[in-house]
Amino acid sequence: MNTDNPNRNAAETDQVVQYSNIERARERLDDDTVVKQTPVEKSTSLGKLVDAEVYLKMEHLQWTGSFKTRGAYNKISQDVADGITEFVAASAGNHAQGVALAATRCGADSTIYMPEDAPQAKVDATRSYGATVELKGKDFQETMSHAQAAVEDSDAEFVHAYDDVDIIAGQGTLGSEMYHDCPDADTVIVPIGGGGLISGVSTAMKHLSPETRVVGVQATGAETVHESLDKGIPVTLDEVDTIADGIATGGISEATLSIIQANVDEVVTVTDTEIAQAILFLMERAKQVVEGAGAASVAALLSDDLDVSGETVMPLLCGGNLDMTQLQTVVVHALTQRKQRIRLRVRIDDRPGKMHELSGIIADQEANIHDVRHDRSVEDLEVGEAYLVFTVETSGAEHAASIVDAIEAADYTVEDVTREKK
Repeated sequence: MNTDNPNRNAAETDQVVQYSNIERARERLDDDTVVKQTPVEKSTSLGKLVDAEVYLKMEHLQWTGSFKTRGAYNKISQDVADGITEFVAASAGNHAQGVALAATRCGADSTIYMPEDAPQAKVDATRSYGATVELKGKDFQETMSHAQAAVEDSDAEFVHAYDDVDIIAGQGTLGSEMYHDCPDADTVIVPIGGGGLISGVSTAMKHLSPETRVVGVQATGAETVHESLDKGIPVTLDEVDTIADGIATGGISEATLSIIQANVDEVVTVTDTEIAQAILFLMERAKQVVEGAGAASVAALLSDDLDVSGETVMPLLCGGNLDMTQLQTVVVHALTQRKQRIRLRVRIDDRPGKMHELSGIIADQEANIHDVRHDRSVEDLEVGEAYLVFTVETSGAEHAASIVDAIEAADYTVEDVTREKK
């Protein structure tokens, strides 16, 4: 889904973050051990698919695996200079690591509240950067409530993931970097969760290159920007459902909405299937492991909603903290969409040798059997019949079809039940 922003430039004169804020943030972040300049790589494979010059901004290679340290350090370094020594934050993972690293580098303590189902890799990484981690809440909004309650009767400073001028300005240093990496970019594509990243990036980009199109992208299961733009106020979801946990905030703020209204030209939404396919594409073709939020920009680029033909385009890969369990889920999902992993249900006379015979037919097609299940307790079976359900790895749709044809040629009834629940 694609929506042009009719309010673009409406709030430009009243923006909460100015480019001067970003310039000062760049000075504070002038330390490669805190924030490093991340590389840009031309993707010829993506370029051929979308008829454009595509340059991947690989911020997933940043310290902590995401852009979040930029904003966190910009804020915390100033607060520590003012005498604050304790910080609290709520995060699905990447902001957690940014705050933990920034606080530790500044000699301060940090406590991070994370959702109960936060990826274990992000929990472990946050602790390794020196933070105390509290797992509270079923989703980001509930986790946020726990974190804000924790600072009410303490001297700790709450570090908001996106609703903070210093956080936004810190993220804006990435926009300045992207411009200098590729000053001729016609379009930049930026993921949106709470809006802090795109607010900072778009502020920098529109100051340095007003003609560059800024496109935001959200996951459909956490989409709030379209409705917020329509209503003119931030909209919050009761729950979110997406594999892109890094942008699963379920809401934006008044500050980030105002900047999106002023600077962002279009907003695109992508499904989890499109995100999973983008993750797999980046692994296979760009040799980069990127999390769901980081791959959302490429998912938008590959979607039918965004036309970049003839342009120079820079998708932002904003995070790379993908744990192995989630990676397995994503890969299996993407392989299923490609017909490289199928489930076939074959009706048999339940006699010895049938599994061996069918396994041989599949092997003759040079396919690999991942697993097989023997079902006898199914209502539509006659006495003495059974189903064999094979999970088979194939090279793609044509190979999958040839396997089905071969089984049918041996006088078996076979169904592709890949989409059915097990």
